[in-house]
Amino acid sequence: MLFQIIIHTPAWVWGLLLALAWLGASQLFTRSVPLRRATVLPLAMVALSLYGAISAFGAAPQAVLAWLVAGALAAWLVLQRPLPARTRFDAATRRFTVPGSGVPLALMMGIFLTKYFVGVTLAMQPALAHDAGFTLAFGTLYGAFSGVFAARGARLWRLALQHERSTLSATTLNA
Repeated sequence: MLFQIIIHTPAWVWGLLLALAWLGASQLFTRSVPLRRATVLPLAMVALSLYGAISAFGAAPQAVLAWLVAGALAAWLVLQRPLPARTRFDAATRRFTVPGSGVPLALMMGIFLTKYFVGVTLAMQPALAHDAGFTLAFGTLYGAFSGVFAARGARLWRLALQHERSTLSATTLNA
């Protein structure tokens, strides 16, 4: 049965998996990231996660509520953690230096595999789209992924804003 699932999966799904794996693997190494990309990637992954929940469950209130609550809780938890010590922001170039991490790869694969699993499961058992336990569980999972991604981006923005405030304060004191 697994073989049948795999061969009936559209080719574009495998292309998306490869693209996400490549993007996630590229983040295993220290890199320089422009402010725009530090914003766009988390937003895109949040959108993909929300799309996964809505495409699977429609606008089922329990799925959307689970997504929102889990996203907010995960974001709050991640925002409590400091950035890795070697994370830097260069205001002149508006770029971050971000140490390598496996977290983005794990999150991307988590969202992809969750969407794939839910899609296959609902294709085989469409009634589960209306099962409260199923929608709550996967709405929550999608939301948790979103919250972590959003908070990781927000922490970078917080670093940039702190840097700009300290630079502005130093300029004001020197004037």
